[in-house]
Amino acid sequence: MIHINFQDASDTDREPLNLEWIDTNGRGGYASSTLANCHTRKYHGLLVANLPSPPGRYVLLSKFEDSIFINGKELFLSQHLYPGFLFPAHEPMLAEFILESCPQFIYRMQGLQIRKSIMMMQGHDCVLVRYDLEDGPSSCVLRIKPFLAYRDYHGLAVENPFLQTTAVSRNNGFKIVPYESMPPLIFETNMTAQFSPSPVWYKQFEYPTEKERGFPYHEDLFLPGILDIQVHKGTSVIISAAASDIPDESPLAIKWSEETARRRGEVRQSKKITEAFETDEDRHHMAQLMTAGGQFLIHTPSGRPAIVAGYHWFSDWGRDTLISLPGLTFCSNRSEDGIAILAMLGKHEKDGLLPNYFSENEKKIAYNSMDASLWYFWAVQQLLIHTDDIRLIEERMWPVMKNIVKNLLAGTPRNCFVNGENGLLHAGSESTQLTWMDAVSNGKPVTPRWGYAVEINALWFNALCFTGELGNRFGDHELSLSDMIDVTSQSFSDAFWLEKEGYLADCFNEVNIDASIRPNQILAVSLPYSPLTPSQAAGVVNTVKEHLLTPVGLRTLSPSDTKYRGSYHGDSAERDAAYHQGTVWPWLFGHFGEAYLKVSGNAKTARVFLLNVIRSFLNNHFRDAGCGTISEIFDGSPPHRPNGCIAQAWSVAEIIRLYTILKRSGGKV
Repeated sequence: MIHINFQDASDTDREPLNLEWIDTNGRGGYASSTLANCHTRKYHGLLVANLPSPPGRYVLLSKFEDSIFINGKELFLSQHLYPGFLFPAHEPMLAEFILESCPQFIYRMQGLQIRKSIMMMQGHDCVLVRYDLEDGPSSCVLRIKPFLAYRDYHGLAVENPFLQTTAVSRNNGFKIVPYESMPPLIFETNMTAQFSPSPVWYKQFEYPTEKERGFPYHEDLFLPGILDIQVHKGTSVIISAAASDIPDESPLAIKWSEETARRRGEVRQSKKITEAFETDEDRHHMAQLMTAGGQFLIHTPSGRPAIVAGYHWFSDWGRDTLISLPGLTFCSNRSEDGIAILAMLGKHEKDGLLPNYFSENEKKIAYNSMDASLWYFWAVQQLLIHTDDIRLIEERMWPVMKNIVKNLLAGTPRNCFVNGENGLLHAGSESTQLTWMDAVSNGKPVTPRWGYAVEINALWFNALCFTGELGNRFGDHELSLSDMIDVTSQSFSDAFWLEKEGYLADCFNEVNIDASIRPNQILAVSLPYSPLTPSQAAGVVNTVKEHLLTPVGLRTLSPSDTKYRGSYHGDSAERDAAYHQGTVWPWLFGHFGEAYLKVSGNAKTARVFLLNVIRSFLNNHFRDAGCGTISEIFDGSPPHRPNGCIAQAWSVAEIIRLYTILKRSGGKV
């Protein structure tokens, strides 16, 4: 549970307008806003649906303006930003925020105590909003003004003559079909409600976060009418907004109870893992991580199992999926999900490459990464560690792995090939970005890493060794790799190891060698098979710890480098220029921790150090930015401001995996 008490002295410095929440539906859809329930992003919405047609995510229902009429006064539970002013001008009396089963907001004002709870229905494009009047007068009126956007979640709505404004009253609700090509929006309440049609556009809602990011930041929203509901102390009002009729005709109270029970069941399942930890702090952290991790696991409208790379704006990416998969599935008692995703990706192997991106309609698949294919081997290694199901791997993953190796040895598109002399893997050209540091600014790569990149070749060496291991176990000797493994190991050291500096170069090509201190080298230590000597591995870890380790993850470039950018801000070009030039990524905690344990001379001391780092990180960050989850990135320089997506799959996944490693490695956790 995450609890913020805005009336407690320890939490008074927390601004509801700067903190965000998100709740998801297992289909790629979500509900999200700030704790003030005042949108600051175009991506905020009360019902953001991942539709099959038109394909993609759409903000259908932007928000409610919800208020209570009591003694002739209207008290608001939400706010709007307009150019130059906030409405209402005073903050709603938000006393507490609780994240347990779902986001809950407790308001206290003038003798009232109201609990608002918001929950997406699993597997449906439907949001349930509940109002519990826990204290108050014998009678008052709850007023709901629903604001519709009906636009792509990357866009903004503007008043237009094409929206069909007529709303049809239904029993305790109404239905509206704003556009012929879009699904309807159906409102229903569990109590007698009076619907008053009052079609009108509200103009110029303002989203300051989009302004900061250099995007358009004003939007018009459509109000079809007003719902008034008579309430009193002890009343529980549930309002549903759905993009279609839900087949289950159960009363809303039953739907609420069933969804709550489902979520609590998931928490009970997680106790099989969390109860193995000895401290309440670690049990709480791991339980919250597993809950947050479940939000990224979805089935797309077509039924394809997938991992959303990040909320709000990322879809599913092959590289992110494979890095996230072990933590979100094998370490989280969800192995069946992990196996299904591995099998799905394997079916899309093409010329030795795995997809890096699926389009919204799933018809366009981009094969524009080199490392996605190599992370597949690592994900299978993690499957083997956690399930020991060698037969499953032989039947379903081994053919894919062999195809990848054979194609890479023969050469693949995008100038990816194995050098016949040294066994190292070459990827890309001056105009391509095939590694995870793939930012482009003004049409040019920000961090040119074409040629031989250090983590690509660490992953390649690991893939070769694991393929050789499995070939021996399966008695399959079609690929004879022992000589190549020896050559590649020596070549890796010869090519990347900087003897005088005591760390690994980041990449090299026909033009130059890049000796920048970057975190990519940590994979040469952390992966199951390493081409480094013990002293070289220790040099890498020490360098990374000294230059790149922060309380929130690893920097992408040393602050001593002239190219270092300590702050991620500005428009797209400015942000892309900083994305991998010093910006901190928490997903790298996992591989740093694994490498740190490997080279440590004192495993107990190393575990204590790593535990203190992640405990401190989670204690601070779970109540910051996206509450209860982990952001995509942080500023490289103190105070390490969170940025990017408020919820990133590999950020959550790799902290789960590091916690798991620390537990499995022995000692008290």
